[in-house]
Amino acid sequence: MRLLSRYSARLRLTALYGLLTVLTGAGLLAIAGLVTVRSSSSTRVAVPAVGGARGQGQALAQAQAQIRQLQDQLAAQASQSHQSLWHALLVGSLTALAVMAVVSVALGWFVAHRVLRPLRTMTAATRRISADNLHERLAVPGPVDEVKDLADTIDELLARLEGAFAAQRRFVANASHELRTPLATMRASLDVAEAKPEPLPPQATALTARLRTELDQVDRLLEGLLVLARAQHGNLNGSLSSDLPGHATLSLDAVVDAALAARSPAIEARGLTVSHDSRPDGAWIQGSQPLICRMVDNVLDNAVTHNQDHGWIMIVTETRPHTARLVVETGGEVLDQAQVRQLAQPFRRLGADRVRAGQAGAGLGLSIVAAIAEAHGGTLDLQARTQGGLKVTVELPLARAEVPACAEVRA
Repeated sequence: MRLLSRYSARLRLTALYGLLTVLTGAGLLAIAGLVTVRSSSSTRVAVPAVGGARGQGQALAQAQAQIRQLQDQLAAQASQSHQSLWHALLVGSLTALAVMAVVSVALGWFVAHRVLRPLRTMTAATRRISADNLHERLAVPGPVDEVKDLADTIDELLARLEGAFAAQRRFVANASHELRTPLATMRASLDVAEAKPEPLPPQATALTARLRTELDQVDRLLEGLLVLARAQHGNLNGSLSSDLPGHATLSLDAVVDAALAARSPAIEARGLTVSHDSRPDGAWIQGSQPLICRMVDNVLDNAVTHNQDHGWIMIVTETRPHTARLVVETGGEVLDQAQVRQLAQPFRRLGADRVRAGQAGAGLGLSIVAAIAEAHGGTLDLQARTQGGLKVTVELPLARAEVPACAEVRA
């Protein structure tokens, strides 16, 4: 059975049914053969010996010899008949066993298909629910048996998963909203302190500037958490949810051009060389305009921030048969691929040596990119370049129909 462990359950059940049928038939044939052999060996042609008086003479002796000769002939004929019968029985039994083996394999294949049909239905429904909608349930009808118990257990698991995801999103959204009120109060207090007629001491001025910097960092963190929660909420049904704002058809090239124009001062300040290889007709996608713009912003911010002075950035937008691709490559030091894969998770960084002074992020940039891409039915791929640096690839489904580019693609 170890040889069959690599095959499907249907094939294993079929082989098991066929093997049991063959073994059972062979056992029955062996028992029938033993019974036949014993009964034939115990059956003999017995002719009693003829004895006579001395006076009967020569005639009686000859008659007795003829009877013995006839007895030997009958025994030989019986043995030959028994061998012929046994050979015919053996051939017929083996033929019947072969036919039954073929029939049992066919019946086993059919029965295994019928037995495994509920499991295949449950597997397909579970895969669809996991990829599309956590609100759906298997709801398998029928009597209470092992299959029904398994389906009910999976439904309970899906309910717990749905509750856990909903609780996580509510916590992030509520915490982010609730924290904005004390932050606004702190900013107002700093404004009041700086608005006093008398000048502040130098230490107080430095402390105020430091507090404003930290408040800005907390604001960016809260904004990132809100965007992350909103993008993850939009992926519940496997497509762009109606809860995501600003649904539109966009040109990915136009979004990239607008993001590069907004970051031109930072690019010039660091002396970066940027090349953008775009399509003449644009790569059209559909989705939430603010979220897609935020996704492109985060990818380019990561390329600008985590780069070397006087380095380079190569941007390519292209289309595939069903997807649009945004590829952003940067130079730099050689990175560990195992650590690069973790950058799509929240609050993951590669180290302080890659973060420029005053630009330390919260570690949410690429995780937001991954969540937004997934919410739109796309993917994010992160690869460490063998020559050094990082390659970021975002794939999104192509729009069903191209529309003229808007004058402004940003919210």
